[in-house]
Amino acid sequence: MAVTSPQHVQQLPLGLDSRFLKGPFPDTKYMGSKQALLPFILGHVSELRFNRALDAFSGSGCVGYALKELGAEVHANDFLRFAFHIARATVENNGTVLTKMDTTALIRPNSKARTFIRDTFGNLYFSDEDNEFLDNLWTNIEELKSPLKRSLALAAACRAAMKKRPRGIFTFTGKKGWDGRLDLKLSMKTQFLDAVDKLNVAVFSNGQKNKSFCQDVFDIDPRGYDLVYIDTPYISPFSDCDYTRRYHFVEGYCTYWKDAEIMPETTTKKIRSYSTAFASKSIALISFSRLFEHFRRSTLVVSYSSTGIPSKTQMVQLLKAVKRSVRVHEINHRYCHGNHNHKVGDNNNFVKEYLFVAT
Repeated sequence: MAVTSPQHVQQLPLGLDSRFLKGPFPDTKYMGSKQALLPFILGHVSELRFNRALDAFSGSGCVGYALKELGAEVHANDFLRFAFHIARATVENNGTVLTKMDTTALIRPNSKARTFIRDTFGNLYFSDEDNEFLDNLWTNIEELKSPLKRSLALAAACRAAMKKRPRGIFTFTGKKGWDGRLDLKLSMKTQFLDAVDKLNVAVFSNGQKNKSFCQDVFDIDPRGYDLVYIDTPYISPFSDCDYTRRYHFVEGYCTYWKDAEIMPETTTKKIRSYSTAFASKSIALISFSRLFEHFRRSTLVVSYSSTGIPSKTQMVQLLKAVKRSVRVHEINHRYCHGNHNHKVGDNNNFVKEYLFVAT
């Protein structure tokens, strides 16, 4: 398949490890984030020719942002609302920042502030002071008129909450995993203000009309994308791919739990997990086949792990069913987070990271 000739895309020499390791995009605390793998991914992506790219499962947003840095028109999608707000704040957003006046308004005491977080999640994740700050902050975020500023504020609030949790997740309660790290000691207010500063710095224009979505990937019109980057949630023998369970608190916060079903029988007060076509071994092959077929007109770039289900061989077969050429690149990698406490530091965190490039 021939893709259109790039007008803005710059060529990145294979193996370059400069700004893509220490660029303006904030460091991520997101399970499965590809931030540390950006030199590997972009070294191969830069060899391709494309004008418009879709980051179909944007997650932490770092890959979509890096594609934006390359000069492409980038569309970023994720079914999680908090991931959508990160993408809208950093990928879609070409110039809006939170000003000093905005920040002052966001942290001011608001007499209309509700107490849902303090009442529902007291003593589970954060101190009373931090819970009250988040309750008050939400009310002030609602008063922002700009959708981009709301996304910036929500992305900063989610970042602050994740930085205040060991491993950044909400699958356990109390002080388990707490140590002497500064992130856990700083107040939620301090973390929020720091996150605002970091996100503001990340805002830039690449001269393109970038967009962000919060949709089921199969509902996206596949036409018009020269390149589709795919990093789905995927299961392995060592973990599930239930990102709602891991990040339910920040996901709920993005709507202040409107229409969210909190499961009171759980100690974590998590919301009911969203269904995903990639969560079950029995339908994983069918789901990937359907996904590749959906975007068959585009160059497909797929990040994957040696521990994933389906296997590497099966993934190549599925891609070859819709594309003429499939190249597989690989690199040794260690993920920083274990999905469960007993797996932290386990050798199963060491994997081969694959990048399938199908043209």
